[in-house]
Amino acid sequence: MDESTHIIQADFDRIALLTDDAWDHNRHYHDYLLHAVPPSCRYALEVGCGTGVFSRLLAGRADRVLALDLSPQMIRIAKERSAAYTNIDFEAADARTRELPTDRFDCIVSVATLHHLPASDMLSKMRRALAVGGRIIVLDLFKAGEFSDALASALAVPVSLVLRLRRTGRLREPREVREAWAAHGRHDSYLMMSQVRRIASAVLPGAEVKQHLLWRYSLIWEKREGARGITAA
Repeated sequence: MDESTHIIQADFDRIALLTDDAWDHNRHYHDYLLHAVPPSCRYALEVGCGTGVFSRLLAGRADRVLALDLSPQMIRIAKERSAAYTNIDFEAADARTRELPTDRFDCIVSVATLHHLPASDMLSKMRRALAVGGRIIVLDLFKAGEFSDALASALAVPVSLVLRLRRTGRLREPREVREAWAAHGRHDSYLMMSQVRRIASAVLPGAEVKQHLLWRYSLIWEKREGARGITAA
């Protein structure tokens, strides 16, 4: 494990002890992501499962879920909070090096994790592990790269405040949570939307990439078997 990976693991070990699974920007889009899960999903994979919030939703749609996270603390808490879900297998693992079976999963999900990984390599690995007819579903953060992005980010601020107040009864996270995320953010980096689209076009041609208001984008791709091998829907 290299130094940057050690730092990310330590960050999320710290954040895991502070999280309460309350509403946040990622969870705002969970219903949208869940709607994209294939109707007949036998085996699903979540890359970067955190405390298992989406894994538990996914477990209601899939026969079996493999949920990976780099942080042992995240996995420990995910197991505790998911004790009633016997069809989820949580595993502390580095998604970059963890071997995945070829053509195995009917659905592969990644929520706010891809920006920690080499995007092109990870999406290629997901594509290989995806069964024909399966879907890759990604939600991640992006960096404003154009004036329109900056304008949308500015408009998102009041929307975010209203949503947080309605869902949690507070305008911002507790101080220790803000400090933990701020420390992590000092060495975090994100792709611009133009970069996301370029990578998607190269690795997952035909993928549906959408920019969302709360500093997020989604990527959805279905694997189909065509005359020249695997092509996108």
